[in-house]
Amino acid sequence: MDSVIPAVEDTYIARRFGPFEFVRKVREDQLSVLIPEMFDRRLLSGRLFRLRWFIANWPDYIEHVLLTNHQNYWKGRFSETMLGPIVGKGLLTSEGEAWRRKRRIAAPAFHHRSIAGFVDTMVHCTTAMLDRWGKQTEPFDIASEMTGLTLDVITRTMFSTDLTDETERLKQSMRTVLHFDRPSLVDMLGLPRWFPRAGAKPLHRAIAELDQMVQRILDSRRRSGEDGHDLLSMLLSARDEETGAGLSNRQLRDEIMTIFLAGHETTANALAFTWYLLATHPEVDARLHEELEHVLGGRTPTYADVAGLRYTRMVFEETMRLYPPAYAMSRTAIGPDVIGGVKVPSGAIITIYPYVTHRNPALWPDPERFDPERFAPERTAGRHRFAYLPFGGGPRICIGQGFAMTEAMIAIASVAQRFRFSLAPGHTVQPIGLLTLRPKNGVWVRAEPRLRG
Repeated sequence: MDSVIPAVEDTYIARRFGPFEFVRKVREDQLSVLIPEMFDRRLLSGRLFRLRWFIANWPDYIEHVLLTNHQNYWKGRFSETMLGPIVGKGLLTSEGEAWRRKRRIAAPAFHHRSIAGFVDTMVHCTTAMLDRWGKQTEPFDIASEMTGLTLDVITRTMFSTDLTDETERLKQSMRTVLHFDRPSLVDMLGLPRWFPRAGAKPLHRAIAELDQMVQRILDSRRRSGEDGHDLLSMLLSARDEETGAGLSNRQLRDEIMTIFLAGHETTANALAFTWYLLATHPEVDARLHEELEHVLGGRTPTYADVAGLRYTRMVFEETMRLYPPAYAMSRTAIGPDVIGGVKVPSGAIITIYPYVTHRNPALWPDPERFDPERFAPERTAGRHRFAYLPFGGGPRICIGQGFAMTEAMIAIASVAQRFRFSLAPGHTVQPIGLLTLRPKNGVWVRAEPRLRG
């Protein structure tokens, strides 16, 4: 029998927090409202003001929402309200036929052949960072370094451009955009964008600066007529195979901003947690380095090496189990439905927390333990495909999954060959759930160069 709490509002909100306290805690850190009952229950339900919501925490139910009956669920006004000002009507926020068309157009840019062509750029950016680290003797925030690395990678693979002169301004604008991610009561109630929101001016200024930068690059590329062999060129030349139509100027802007936003923040956070886990699990670090020595022998990794770095992949997959950057996703029911024998009314919000599902003890024994062997072939065989969803699932699974995995593998292999890490004295790492899951105060480490025998 399914474990269902039919009236969780009595325990989850009213008795635990109260609705206004709940909103305050969600604004500060969504992880702070994840109560113990959530981790081993299959389905929870409740109310927030007049909103009816459910939390699906069982693979069959998640599959039902994201795949089997996905036509009955859309991302909802909350997603559009939070992300719309940044990415417009890009792939992240589009629905229905508009989304399907954009997905078809964007897909070739993320084909494995395209990704293979970007590996040299990934290696170049990582090597430049590592050369700079060679002079580093004091503790530093490796989370910030990973953000800088992935921002450099996405900039160069998107535009074939070194934006060194604009890097600091670009980073500051992206910081403003990415940290304007604390939902207000206005957002949680799904009120439209025109409704006033406190503190929105810095966000609008940052978006305007990013828009101007994108427009300058677009104008320059169109004037030159050059094929940069980059993501921008692929988007400019992309045509819908069914209609032959390309992307309008506004659509180009929205897709560029979508890739820019999603293409570096999530990977950077996952890499930051990877170095934290390796710094605190020396036995895993030693085995990782053993594989790198065996496969690479000190040379620079290539795209062909990625498939052979099996333990490296397992380390990253286990990191994303414990700390999935996209730690929560929500859908809104278009019409009534039934999940696990429970009636779901139209308009209800279904929340799926990979952070919670990845810690469900019925799916993951000893769930808090960092164990890359969970992803060995013999242990993944038979595992429900919706028990592990760091990139989502169903038709709307992250289109950049292959790009992100390749970038992470190249970064881990390149960095771990040259350095090992220990946490800086007195520093603790605390995950915080905002727009993405990130280390609240960074990951401060000491880097020790590895000496090859």
